[in-house]
Amino acid sequence: MTDLRRASAFVCYQITVMIGIVALPFALLAQRFGLTLPIGRVVDTAAQTYEETADQDE
Repeated sequence: MTDLRRASAFVCYQITVMIGIVALPFALLAQRFGLTLPIGRVVDTAAQTYEETADQDE
């Protein structure tokens, strides 16, 4: 079950990174209008979750 949790956390992290890359042009456009998209925080949270699940195995 731990391997499944770690694998799903890794997949979620990879998906959020992919979404961040795809959303980069929109984030840059939004920044010109004074808006910020929370994509960086979402990727950081996903990375932290993956690291926590990986640390549980040790």
